[in-house]
Amino acid sequence: MQIKLPVVCSGTSLLGNLYRALPYDEKLAIVKEYIAATPAGDTPLFDSAGKYGAGLALEELGKCLSDLGIAKDKVLISNKLAWVQKPLTTLEPTFEKGIWHELKNDAEQKISYEGILECFRQGNKLLGGYIPQLVSVHDPDEYLAAATDEADYQKRYDDILGAYQALTELKEKGEVAGIGIGAKDWKAIEKIAKDVKLDWVMIANSFTIYHHPKDLIAFMDSLYQQGIAIINSAVFHGGFLMGSDYFNYILLDRNNPEHAHYYQWRDRYYEICREFEIDPAAAAIYFGLHVPGVKSIALNSSNPARVRKNVEMGHIEIPVDFWNRLKEDGLIAEDYPYL
Repeated sequence: MQIKLPVVCSGTSLLGNLYRALPYDEKLAIVKEYIAATPAGDTPLFDSAGKYGAGLALEELGKCLSDLGIAKDKVLISNKLAWVQKPLTTLEPTFEKGIWHELKNDAEQKISYEGILECFRQGNKLLGGYIPQLVSVHDPDEYLAAATDEADYQKRYDDILGAYQALTELKEKGEVAGIGIGAKDWKAIEKIAKDVKLDWVMIANSFTIYHHPKDLIAFMDSLYQQGIAIINSAVFHGGFLMGSDYFNYILLDRNNPEHAHYYQWRDRYYEICREFEIDPAAAAIYFGLHVPGVKSIALNSSNPARVRKNVEMGHIEIPVDFWNRLKEDGLIAEDYPYL
């Protein structure tokens, strides 16, 4: 893959009305600010999916880019494929109930050779003519986890391989530049990577300043050795490291003894950040970026001012004394190799 990824790429789930319905002018401001904040030499990259708002995120992204007058060759788009837009015939969408708001459409999962091509063509139409350079199968780990028995699991895995065959043919025809995979369960990435030639992977909720197991580090190193680019995503664990009570989208309670260790870790982390006058978000971003093979980090914000700060934090340096203190306090493994 010849594409140079920007240090910080922008998520787009909020454009699909995740958690709340954003007015269009706010969405436009978010897209405009990310493009403006992206340093010279980097091309802005938006990470989107047909699942986000049942295609709404793709529609709004395309409209924003068009309204801003952004040429098609001046922006990169990653479209995670697996869901197609269909008319909404129920009171609320039938997928991921309760988190998408004010949608006019529903979404249907289609993971197969033909299904993924349908997702690709529809996605291009929803984007208003902007064509994604990067494509992948969206959350294949969840698709496999839904298997009812071994036979169903194998059928689903064959569906995934068929989808990747379709994406490989798109690349061979020159319609896309890179094929990847994104998943929350990195073990699924490891499995599929043995059967599919990938250009990039997106690891979500997995490699963070809080959680960085040795077996995952070894897998990331193997990707690096193969020249497969890594995009790191969800490095705040769904907002918990930034002060939320949600950890990977699960609500925690400080008064629950089973959850105490999460808060103890975060409290000490905040204390050390204050001591060194370092933004906790900046440290989390730095940690998530500074690993061999990690080329980009995906960040998402509904606040245009925060969008610029996120991009800026992807380019700062943090002193080694800070990392040594985290190791001394047991927040990072003493033998962690990359700091």
